[in-house]
Amino acid sequence: MTDPTQRNRLDEEESPYLRQHADNPVNWQPWDDQALEAARERDVPIFLSIGYSACHWCHVMEDESFADDEVAEMLNENFVPIKVDREERPDVDSIYMTVAQLVTGRGGWPLSAWLTPQGKPFYVGTYFPKEAKRGQPGFLDVLEQLTNSWEQDREEVENRAQQWTDAAKDRLEETPDSVAQAEPPSSEVLTSAADAALRSADRQHGGFGSGGPKFPQPSRLHVLARAYDRTGREQFREVLEESLDAMAAGGLYDHVGGGFHRYCVDADWTVPHFEKMLYDNAEIPRAFLAGYQLTGDERYAEVTAETLEFVDRELTHEDGGFFSTLDAQSKTEDGEKEEGVFYVWTPEEVSEVLADATDADLFCARYDITESGNFEGTNQPNRVRSIPDLADEFDLAEDDIEQRLESAREELFEARERRPRPNRDEKVLASWNGLMINTCAEAALVLGEDDYAETGVDALEFVRDRLWNEDDQRLSRRYKDGDVAVQGYLEDYAFLARGALRCYEATGNVDHLAFALDLARTIETEFWDAERGTLYFTPESGESLVTRPQELDDQSTPSATGVALETLLALDGFAEEDFEQIASTVLETHANRIEANSLQHASLCLAADRLEAGALEITVAADELPAAWRDRFGAEYRPDRLFALRPPTAEGLEAWLEQLGLEEPPAIWAGREARDGEPTMYVCRDRTCSPPTHDIEDALEWLDDNANAVESDSTSLDDPESPF
Repeated sequence: MTDPTQRNRLDEEESPYLRQHADNPVNWQPWDDQALEAARERDVPIFLSIGYSACHWCHVMEDESFADDEVAEMLNENFVPIKVDREERPDVDSIYMTVAQLVTGRGGWPLSAWLTPQGKPFYVGTYFPKEAKRGQPGFLDVLEQLTNSWEQDREEVENRAQQWTDAAKDRLEETPDSVAQAEPPSSEVLTSAADAALRSADRQHGGFGSGGPKFPQPSRLHVLARAYDRTGREQFREVLEESLDAMAAGGLYDHVGGGFHRYCVDADWTVPHFEKMLYDNAEIPRAFLAGYQLTGDERYAEVTAETLEFVDRELTHEDGGFFSTLDAQSKTEDGEKEEGVFYVWTPEEVSEVLADATDADLFCARYDITESGNFEGTNQPNRVRSIPDLADEFDLAEDDIEQRLESAREELFEARERRPRPNRDEKVLASWNGLMINTCAEAALVLGEDDYAETGVDALEFVRDRLWNEDDQRLSRRYKDGDVAVQGYLEDYAFLARGALRCYEATGNVDHLAFALDLARTIETEFWDAERGTLYFTPESGESLVTRPQELDDQSTPSATGVALETLLALDGFAEEDFEQIASTVLETHANRIEANSLQHASLCLAADRLEAGALEITVAADELPAAWRDRFGAEYRPDRLFALRPPTAEGLEAWLEQLGLEEPPAIWAGREARDGEPTMYVCRDRTCSPPTHDIEDALEWLDDNANAVESDSTSLDDPESPF
């Protein structure tokens, strides 16, 4: 075969991250059969470099090493260099990141791994400077040493590679040979996870961990919210609020344009890593929605609204899907790229924009814009002063202060828009879109804004039209400029199914429910292994790698397995398949792991709680969900709430059943027609239901009375025709 490694092939790829490296003198290859076969034919190691387009240190390593002719010569001669976008290939990233964490105790991007031609890793690291410095080995030295080892100590290298591969398989793929306990973990693991979150909480600065960097950890916040709801323990709510308040006030949040950066480099949330990821701007606002429901704090609703406005403005395709990231870097006046330059301010820059000196002083005082700065002589805005405090200092009314600050923010935003913008990674990923779709629909239910539901539905239809193959019932992962690539992973199906289900709840459109069920059925056929009792991250029909990973832990996104289980449990009431049995079995399989480290498996703890508590089913027989009912339920934190709209008549329901491919109405709809020609509600939990009612307050009163026990006047599911 013609050796593809004689040139850099990344100009053929659609990934913005890969294309960033298309002009490197390194003969980069994509991860494909041609590159892997070339490594085997040449009998040389693979150098695997994994990153993503908004990764700061990826850019640094490119500038220092991959654009360097000396480095390129060594790589091209002695290795097959392969570049992978972790956002497109999370399966490849998961395997080699796991090895890095097992061997070095840490991970991160860029991930640098050296593999045998069979893909087995024998050396791993992250960022390497070209020359050794500050205790770090130089990249050139590493390349030379590994070339010598491959040529002179081949047997030792291959033995190490096999040992590391076996360790990765044990961590990622294997399941217990026998399940010690005969049932899934109880809801107690939720409380255990919440207790662990308390122990790791930074009670001074908010968030988790005593130092930097500080990551938002939305899954932990959901654990705290649900554990507080279950137990009433004030500490759970306090830590939740402290974390939300810190993120909303600090530099993680963009106070001028809305939206969240990836993480903060310090303990007190002052200076962020400036990239903005779609998944953060989906999952963090969802935690704020939970906080809003629990506390009624309007600031939490405002942060959610401002973030969704940012996503609509800067991360939305004109036809409806959501783009992936905004880069941390942008150009300075000198044309050089620097991190954060788009977002930061000096007092002089604020004064140049704001003609009124008092407004400039107010904004600088409110957001800690100082001469000394908090980031390389400039300032990332942090909200450090309260409105009453400023009113006292400036001798102005609080309403006047608020109006001046908002007017100043708008002017600064317009000025910032004229700066060179960060690059945008415009690939559309099914999984991340699923996260954002879910949050949009949830925001519609909680905040009562139909526009959010429309945004979510537009994105759902975008992804469905471009990435879903109706005939094969299969999902692709990535869309970019008309190009579709990569078989979908468990997270693509699970996150999108959850989003589709939430769109059904928010709009009452059965088509979204049908799509969620189709995705769930493919989860069963492609990812469910009944023999091992688990869900794998890669599809059964997908590419064979050195190991087939599972994703049980929560990382920068929720555990794909955890979200899949909660979604299967929610869909079980609509399906002929036994989705609950799948969820129960997976939890049973991994019970020991979940109980041993509950906080690491936050989403699985949420699924275990959902399994034990059951869904709060709110069946509404009506042409559409009455806004007053939606708003009333949306105002209260009920994490296992499931709106199940159905047509008001049996005749209308027939068309829905035909669309869903069901012969009989599922129990959640059966016999629950509208009464007296009016919208009618049935509230059910644990196979016990309220009497049908037209009064939302009656339904809520029944629910509160029956929160922990079935009262004598409740109506059994076995008697759906019980009179009013």
